[in-house]
Formats: sequence, C-alpha cells, structure tokens
Amino acid sequence: MSEFRHEWKHVISASDSITIRQRMSVVARTDPHAVDGRYRIRSLYFDNLYDKALREKIDGVNRREKFRLRFYNDDTDLIHLEKKSKINGLCAKESTRILKGQVEDLLNGELGWMPLTGDPLITQLYAKMLYQGLRPRTIVDYTRQPFIYGPGNVRVTIDDHIRTGILCTDFLDMDCVTVPAPDAGIILEVKWDEFLPDPIRAAVGLDNRRGTAFSKYAACRVYG
Repeated sequence: MSEFRHEWKHVISASDSITIRQRMSVVARTDPHAVDGRYRIRSLYFDNLYDKALREKIDGVNRREKFRLRFYNDDTDLIHLEKKSKINGLCAKESTRILKGQVEDLLNGELGWMPLTGDPLITQLYAKMLYQGLRPRTIVDYTRQPFIYGPGNVRVTIDDHIRTGILCTDFLDMDCVTVPAPDAGIILEVKWDEFLPDPIRAAVGLDNRRGTAFSKYAACRVYG
C-alpha cells in the first residue's frame, strides 16, 4: 500500500490562481507528464445504493475510502483503477492499470474476469461490488496544472473547469454530456510526505484562506 501523505485543499479565486501559478513557476517545476503545463483528467467514481462514499465524505468520517477509474488527456488506452484512503487526516492512493476491454466489461456489469486477474486492487473492487453493491456513479472531468518539488516529495495542483456527468457512467464515451459542477470553483491541492518546505509554504500561502473538506466527487453528485 502507498504511504500516507499530508494534504491541504483550498477553494481559491481566479486571481489567487494566477498568483500561485506565478510563484510556483519560480520555485518548482511542472510535472513532465503535462502538455503545455496542464492535462485533462476524467474520473469515474464508485458508490453503493446508499451513497456510502458520499455520505462518509460529507459527514467527515475519520476512516474512509473511495474507488475510481481514471485516464488523462483523453487517452483511453491507459486507464488506472485507483483507491483513495483517508485516516486521521492523512491520505494514501493505490493504483493499478486496467485494460480498456476490462473497463467495458465492468461497465456492462460483466464482473467474472475480475478475480481471475490476480490483481489485489481489482479483486478488492470486485468483492465490494459483489458484497457491498458498489457501482459506477458519476463522471468527473476537470483540467489540472501540476507542479512538483523534490524535497518533501511535494505536489501542488490547481484544478479548474470541473464538470459532472450527472448520472452518466459511460466513462469511455468522450461525447458523454457533462455540465459545470455548481460552486466548484478552482481548487488548490498541496500534498507532501514528512515536511512541507518553506519555499512551497510561502508560494501557496494566501491570506484569509483555510483548508477545506471540498470533494470533487461530492460537488459532482449535487444533481443526483
């Protein structure tokens, strides 16, 4: 399992975003996977009939997890299944590659292949789909500008243009209709290991801004 990391989230304004981008471009470097400094992300989140993941997020449950599928820059040939865990305010992510054909089967409710992969994460999702009723719930699209900083293994991201598929789960259909998530705004995320270096702390510091429990998934479930 991945190591647990610290995480800050802030809802920021457009002017905040410009300021932080300028500061970060001086002290850090852009993630090499970005194209022209950015990339597009599409995620498909899972939840059960009782909205367990959504309710635990809203209620601030101390130990929680959520599963999602994700690809970048419209490249459906490279898809990952991810599990995000949060315990005592610390976050961890597990990830494994999943083939496009496997995703198609999963979306069609054909799950028999999942335990045969021998992949622990795919098998875990299979068990939760089988016994807890976990199912795909909604698509979340957005654009990300990522920065990385070696000391402290710091990652700073600025996410905007957050859109929801409402109840659409056709993850591989790039023509699937999405709409802007209400009140999503621009999200600053800062993640680090043991310590947050002073240059980064200064670069992302904003007056009158506090950490928030904002969740893109929760924002994108507002319509149902």
